[in-house]
Amino acid sequence: MSQHNVAKKESKISKILEVISGSFAPIIGVLAGAGLLKAALSVLSQIGWLSNESGTYIVLSAAGNSIFYFLPVFLGITIAIKLGGNGYVGGAIGAALLTPQIVNLVDTGVESISFLGLSVNLADYSSTVFPIFIAMFVYAGLEKCLKRIIYKDIQMFINPLISLAILVPLTMLFFGPFGNLVGEGLGAIITFLSDKSGLLAGAVLGGSWTFLTIAGLHWTIIPLAIANLANGPDPIIGMAAPAVFAQIAVAIAIFFKTRDNKLKSLAASGILPGALAGTTEAIYYGILLRYRKTIVYVVVAGAIGGAINGSFGVVMNDFVLPSVLSIPAFSPISQHLVGAGAAFVLGLTFTLVLGFQGKKDDTYNIKVIKPETVSSPLKGNVIPLADVNEPLFATNTVGKGAAIKPIEGKVYAPVDGEVTTLFPTQHALGITSNNGAEILIYVGIDTVKLNGQYFNVHIKQGDQVKKGDLLLEFDRKNIEKSGFDITTSVVITNTEEYAHIDVTEEAYVSSENSLLKLAL
Repeated sequence: MSQHNVAKKESKISKILEVISGSFAPIIGVLAGAGLLKAALSVLSQIGWLSNESGTYIVLSAAGNSIFYFLPVFLGITIAIKLGGNGYVGGAIGAALLTPQIVNLVDTGVESISFLGLSVNLADYSSTVFPIFIAMFVYAGLEKCLKRIIYKDIQMFINPLISLAILVPLTMLFFGPFGNLVGEGLGAIITFLSDKSGLLAGAVLGGSWTFLTIAGLHWTIIPLAIANLANGPDPIIGMAAPAVFAQIAVAIAIFFKTRDNKLKSLAASGILPGALAGTTEAIYYGILLRYRKTIVYVVVAGAIGGAINGSFGVVMNDFVLPSVLSIPAFSPISQHLVGAGAAFVLGLTFTLVLGFQGKKDDTYNIKVIKPETVSSPLKGNVIPLADVNEPLFATNTVGKGAAIKPIEGKVYAPVDGEVTTLFPTQHALGITSNNGAEILIYVGIDTVKLNGQYFNVHIKQGDQVKKGDLLLEFDRKNIEKSGFDITTSVVITNTEEYAHIDVTEEAYVSSENSLLKLAL
């Protein structure tokens, strides 16, 4: 296969992965919140505090079940928008699968109906994922064709008319049954692997989950978990969950072990959202990638915890993000506590006993810090970091600095120094200057979900660079067309070493201009 064909194939795969992640991202919060509500109701019902026949239970159950039952509607909206189509048309196509006429026929045992002489096999499409994904990819292509051939002034109602009339029957005839078959097949494969060697499957998933989340690839696994829940419990998140507890443990250990107030604050900012909501971005971006020795701890602890959960057959009964509050959503709950507890204890012990700084980290810490002038790594307009639509940067959790709205897709070295971190998705990198400044350059917001698409690096980790050297290039226009904000954050991750970090007063900068001045 030629390099061109390989690149084309990789581009298509990246596009599909990016659509999947971009479609779930807008609703992942409400999915997790609804899942926690369902888990809480289950616990209250089991301990006898709330009858599942009471009005209170019924109302709260409706609140928890709504997004899962109507998932094809929500995904129809988000996928259509992500693919450049009309979100309301996408939602209407998903809703057609759940209309009372269809649902009532399914509930009464009717297996098929006739459409223009063709047999339509009826099925329960509530909570399904794959049928609507297939339908939306076809709809996106149809919508592009209609925009080319339909007179512009009547597209507003003609395009939806044609799309609904074509896509709803096709979905019920072909895409729905095929999508359900795909979902059931993938679920069966996962179940088979878990049954054959839950220990091995759990070890692999628990050990790799941290890397998957850092690279944004966990978004491609979450749909499989949700699809499993449509047919019963899901083992995937059950095996991955201990990795999250290992990450939280590392942050807790660093919080108690470090004497650095800034690092202590960073660790604390990651512990609470991780423990309560399962969101650990502050931990793996602010701690794991900075103190890379801790990644080994998380991998080992997550693998052991995942192996325990896998061997015990721990499953997730309602969709949640793994956290302390979501423990009731897993069963057997006692075995889940063993696996998650083992990962937590190991992560905590490794960090407290072995420390969190590697040789390279220690070298940075004992290095004499000197005042530094950080040039702008990009050409564009300066934006206060507080205005960036990403809490980790806007709240100075990772460090102080500034942001730039770039007008060209090139990133230059802002100092003389060494490339100490290069994200696998190529959207971000870290440089340690010869004067000891640790600089993180993070291109865009949530661009980790692009999985490296539209980015081209010119350096590798460990390279020595001079100020003004070209580090990476990115396709600014295509990134924005994909729905991502390209505002780039330039942050000093060892902010605590400096008495003052002053941002330029210039509204526009290029690589020849100073962006930050670091004073002791």
